[in-house]
Amino acid sequence: MNQPLIGKLSLVTGGGRGIGRAIALKLASQGSDVIVNFFRHRDTAEKTAKELQDMGVKAKIIRANVGEPAKIDEMFDVISNDFGYLDILISNAASGVGRPVLDVDVKAWDWTMDINARALLLCAQRAARLMEGRNGKIVSISSLGSFLVWPTYAAVGVSKAALEALTRYLAIELAPKGICVNAIAASAVLTDALKFYIKGQEAAHQQATPAGRMVTPEDIANVVAFLCSEDAFMIRGQTIIIDGGASVMAPFVSTTGGVNQ
Repeated sequence: MNQPLIGKLSLVTGGGRGIGRAIALKLASQGSDVIVNFFRHRDTAEKTAKELQDMGVKAKIIRANVGEPAKIDEMFDVISNDFGYLDILISNAASGVGRPVLDVDVKAWDWTMDINARALLLCAQRAARLMEGRNGKIVSISSLGSFLVWPTYAAVGVSKAALEALTRYLAIELAPKGICVNAIAASAVLTDALKFYIKGQEAAHQQATPAGRMVTPEDIANVVAFLCSEDAFMIRGQTIIIDGGASVMAPFVSTTGGVNQ
């Protein structure tokens, strides 16, 4: 089996379940040892770590709320002390408050921005020190909400736009250190997190994309693995869209004046 990531160490924030779990498993399948960051769900993080170990790689779980700078520092102190290096950072952990834009208060705004955007900044700053001379890779997980408007998604959408802008800045500033930085923006993936935003709209969101189905966590994990490979060396500061073609479809205007997707 081709395992191009043997000898590499990856950190996946929010790696215990959903998209993060799929990414962790994919990186492990290519030989990488994996640190699974979690905050609330220790049981799922431990289960994921066991799956990784069963694949023949080393796995460690670290509890940390990436919305808190002190916890990020504690997490990286553990990585530095236990390993002394890091090759791959996947900034996947996300949260947010689902409200119309006029109802977003300061607490909801700060919570969402801290976890979805500031965490990438702080994690990347610490990760870069551990990636010196190792051709490191950083991939952040965004969403189409960074440029498309969805109901109750204002705070999250803006935080994802900030995440993508930060990805571009990191890509240029870290390139001289040999670190590649990119992002992935996906359309709706039916995870527990998505269900929070689409209550009562599940059927509509499960409609097939032009590719014939919804995006899966594994679709995202496959592209993450590519961006973490040397084959993607010349891709820097980009946001790769995974949506089965949905975002390039023009809205259909009916003869009655209505607009349908």
